[in-house]
Amino acid sequence: MKIIEKALAFVGLLSLCALFIYALQDAPTDENFEKKLINDYNVYALQVPGNLEFAGEPVPLKNPDILERMDRELLVNTYWQSNGLLMFKRANKYFPVIEPILKKHGVPDDFKYLAVIESGLMNVVSPAGARGVWQIMPATARENGLEVNDNVDERYNLEMATEVACKYLLDAKENLGSWTLAAAAYNAGNAGVARRLKEQNVTDYYDLLLGEETGRYLFRIVALKEILSNPAKYGFNFREKDLYQDVPTYKVEVDTAVTDFTKFAESFGINYKILKLHNPWLREPHLNNRSRKLYKIDIPKEGYYN
Repeated sequence: MKIIEKALAFVGLLSLCALFIYALQDAPTDENFEKKLINDYNVYALQVPGNLEFAGEPVPLKNPDILERMDRELLVNTYWQSNGLLMFKRANKYFPVIEPILKKHGVPDDFKYLAVIESGLMNVVSPAGARGVWQIMPATARENGLEVNDNVDERYNLEMATEVACKYLLDAKENLGSWTLAAAAYNAGNAGVARRLKEQNVTDYYDLLLGEETGRYLFRIVALKEILSNPAKYGFNFREKDLYQDVPTYKVEVDTAVTDFTKFAESFGINYKILKLHNPWLREPHLNNRSRKLYKIDIPKEGYYN
């Protein structure tokens, strides 16, 4: 028994020694892992460009408060990589729709980035009831000629919504005197911005003390403009074929009711889902159209969904 006990004790000692040696050998592995982790993923402080501007109006970066706020938005949007890549992908699809409408109305091209921060270029719904890519409220939509009801909501029509956004921005620019303040007014309203300017006895957005959302608004727009204009500079890598592409469509005019959009879609060789993808402003599976209004429905060209 003593021999067995001694043997077992010896085996145990060997096991402990083996574990000790294994532990010593494992230390370099952990160190190598840490080195690999550091080398594969680095987070860098960003150098804020010295000449940022919005719609031709410079951002006063010599002001330390403005510099810090700009730095924050560049950091947040640079290192939110998945969201950033989605913005590049969607911008390639939707900017070609937005840009010519802005140009037609004389609204600076930089305002396309306002749509990016408003909705991420998606037809989202805000808690306050704003809808679509441009996040237009029902009253604003109706005041500018858009139809808004349970059957049809033209805030979801990107072309028509961009037209309304242009009208709002042009009016804000005339009232407030600068494109920067016009952009702020898109978030806080013309009256709200004008009241703050008067209360604080200033004339410039960057001199205003504002709430969190409106206070960050212009900085977020400028940050997205800078990043989307310089992908490689901010570490975004993609190929042209990685970006989302617009599907060409043609317009079908309808001035009567449509009782069944499933059958309507099938008559053009598509299904109801595809019809709704291209016409999200059609809110129900039928069109009432008691007034015999002329609607233009987008139909994708043949071959893109087959």
